[in-house]
Amino acid sequence: MGKKGPVKFVPLERSAFYPTLKARVEAYFKEHGLSRHANATLITKAAILISLYIVPFLVLLLLQPSYGIGLALWALMGFGLAGIGMSVMHDANHGAFSKSERVNWWLGHTLNLCGGSAHNWKLQHNILHHTYTNVTHVDEDIEDRLVLKFSPHTERRWFHRIQWIYATFFYGLLTLYWVLAKDLIQFAQFARDGVDPGNGQERRMSLARIIAMKVVYFAGIIGLPIALGVAWWQVITGFLIMHFIAGMILTLVFQLAHTVEGTTHPLPDEHGTIRNDWAVHQLETTMNFSRDNKWIGWYVGGLNFQIEHHLFPRVAHVHYPAIAPIVKRTAEEFGVAYRENPTLISALRSHYAMLHRLGLPGVNDAIG
Repeated sequence: MGKKGPVKFVPLERSAFYPTLKARVEAYFKEHGLSRHANATLITKAAILISLYIVPFLVLLLLQPSYGIGLALWALMGFGLAGIGMSVMHDANHGAFSKSERVNWWLGHTLNLCGGSAHNWKLQHNILHHTYTNVTHVDEDIEDRLVLKFSPHTERRWFHRIQWIYATFFYGLLTLYWVLAKDLIQFAQFARDGVDPGNGQERRMSLARIIAMKVVYFAGIIGLPIALGVAWWQVITGFLIMHFIAGMILTLVFQLAHTVEGTTHPLPDEHGTIRNDWAVHQLETTMNFSRDNKWIGWYVGGLNFQIEHHLFPRVAHVHYPAIAPIVKRTAEEFGVAYRENPTLISALRSHYAMLHRLGLPGVNDAIG
């Protein structure tokens, strides 16, 4: 899988860390009589964030306010789009939002409502990222992008020296690139590399659905306002602002968990083997941030608890604050480092410091 073929985890010695941790987390849910899935808090939050995306758009269509107010509404949609990505579709596409597969399917496809493809996202995120976290050329989420370098094991170019300066701008282009081109490029790539398990007919059907959803998305988000009388240039600038805000938020939140000082980027050996326990690998390549900030935790969908998410992706994120102490205590018992940045500011500093280090010559081996 990927450029280096299949990758497998083979620990040097058998570890009881993950079985012990799973038993303790299962005991927590049983003792408290709790479901692993959404509670009233998450359902309410999902409704708020979906509304933050849809309601401003309805106001744009029905009231057609001034250009300045219109741009503010598009900006709100950007925050709503990012919120849906982090707090709604993310849990649903992991099967964590509900015990009902139908509910997860519908909420998972809120990504399509935002212009993306739930089909591709599951392959990239659930399979490649969660299984092979921070493994260069396999984990799609840390692949170098255009002028951005996220791995110590890829080629350094002269402009990477200043990537910490220009990175944020390119982060803002993520969702725009996603809706315009990435899904189609990725679809072909996943078919070629065998990541997509479907046969030829299934892939053709998936491709047809992706293209159809793109047509519906652009007809609705751009075509409908213009058809109702909103100036085309106002629609286009608002659309770009929405995606820039969403892209910047989504990319930064993800990078604060994996491309920061202290995380590792292990490479498989010539046999495609990583000599480590998979669960321990997750803690070595992942970092939490702002665990005590409830406002950040609410908006980013528990993605500031990335360690817990990587170990228990089928648990709804509203439960992460409660199980985090269990994970941390168990990791300490087994001598496994539990990495975290205490605040958003410290996480941002660590990320941009990492970008700076990745761009310097002669330091990649030390980072990796």
